[in-house]
Parts: sequence; structure tokens; C-alpha cells
Amino acid sequence: MSHDQNFKNLILDYPRQAIEFAAASEVARLGEEVRILPLREEQLKERLGDRFRELDVPLLLEWPDGRRQALLFVFEEETEPKRFSIHRLAHYCLDLAELYHTERVVPVVIFLHPGKFDETLTLGSDTRDYLQFSYLAWPLFGLKARDYFDSPNLVARLNLPNMRYAPEEKVEVYAQAVRGLRTLEPDRERQIKYLDFVDIYANLDETERQRYQQHYAEETETMSAFADRFIDQGVQQGEARTLLRQLDQKFGPEVVQAHRERIETAELEQLDTWLGRVLTAETPETIFH
Repeated sequence: MSHDQNFKNLILDYPRQAIEFAAASEVARLGEEVRILPLREEQLKERLGDRFRELDVPLLLEWPDGRRQALLFVFEEETEPKRFSIHRLAHYCLDLAELYHTERVVPVVIFLHPGKFDETLTLGSDTRDYLQFSYLAWPLFGLKARDYFDSPNLVARLNLPNMRYAPEEKVEVYAQAVRGLRTLEPDRERQIKYLDFVDIYANLDETERQRYQQHYAEETETMSAFADRFIDQGVQQGEARTLLRQLDQKFGPEVVQAHRERIETAELEQLDTWLGRVLTAETPETIFH
């Protein structure tokens, strides 16, 4: 499983909420007008044969009125803290600062599993320090899930299963994460996408899933209906594309254009009927009538 990709998607889909959750100390001065842009992750090489440094999600924050200098947020997900290298992070941030001609960089590291990690790096001698580096640590495993049950921040709610809770609270934690997704995310496609996220990190066993379905029957039915509708919609769109392609090959683009709206809005059963006729039809009317 690629935890990096899971969190990369989460941060890119909800950048402001990720910043508000992970870097609360930086949020107060951002303002609503700030624009958040993802940057390329792979840093340019000095020589083509060199290895490159790549972190998860660098974000550029810009103020359109120019009243403040742009700010860089650097997010990295680290599943196992023992694998984290503060030297690598410092090196990356220095490269990024040089590339974008700025000293305004905020590094944030997401720690998924428990463990120890270095929080500061100091380079120097007996007489003085010459370089000091630190970052914002986001140890999800150290946060108490119950403290975020009613959070209006969707990133926080989706990460409830990654927080600390007693074993007997697991089903309730899952339910609160799903409820947050259902109430805070209006887009059904994203609801399905991040229901997978919650499922992956909650990892309910069969007994726990049955308990959830018994105690949260209404929400289970709602989310299942969304999932079924989303799957049906995907099948419908796929069959519509297939029919349009076959019409184009057999009768040409004018016929496709004449029937496109009807095909794209047709029910699955109707599309199946038309697809069954298209190969043997001698005219478009044979298909649709």
C-alpha cells in the first residue's frame, strides 16, 4: 500500500484544510484570498546523472494583491518514524528555497505510525551554531481521536482512524470519520474516493463491520447507495462511449452528433439494447426504433 500516494491525494484535494489541521500556528495570517498551487515534486538536477530529491507535496501560497511574499509549504508523509531523515528534509527545503528565491518555507512531516524522530537539526562547533533547522511535526498517532469527533475540518475527520483510541472505540471512530465525510464533502465522487481512505486505515474486521452496520444502519444505507449509484454511473458512461464509438465507425460523425445527447442520458438497460443492435443494423433508425 502506498501511504505516500494516499496522503498526497488527500493534501492535493484539500490543501487549505490540510494546512489548517497540520500547521495551525501558520493559519491565522493566511486569509481567505490566498491562492494555493501545487508545485512539481522532483527538484531539478545539477547534472543529468545525479539523483534527485523528491518529497510528497510542495504547495505554493500566493496573495493576488501582492501584499505578502509567497509562502512555500512542504508536506512529507513518513509511515515509520525511524526511516525519517531530518538531513534529507533540510536539504530539500534549502533546494526549494534556492529554486524559488525565497526564505519563506514551512516544512510539515506527517508521522503515521508510533516511534521516535528527530525534531531539530543543529550544525556547528564548540563555539557557535552555524545552521539550525526544525519543522512542524504532525504525529497522527499521538492525537486523541475523540477530540476531533466533531471537527469541521474534513482532513481531521478522515484521519480519525489514524489517531489514538481504545480498541472498543474503533467502530465509533470509523462511524465519526464516515459521518464527517458524508456531511462535510458534498461531492459524491470524492465521497466514494475517501470512503476508501477511511476503510483502509480503519481496517475493520467482519465482526466490527457488522457492528457498524447494526448501530449506524441509516448511514450505512446512505453511503452504500452513493457507492452503487457511482458505480452504475461509471458503467453507463462506459457503455455510452462504446456506443458512440461504434456509431462513428459504422455511420460517421454526423450520426454521432445527432444522437449524442440521447445516448449520454440514456439508462443502462436502454444502452444495452442499442449496443445489441448496432452490429447488425443497416441504418441508425434500426438501432433507435
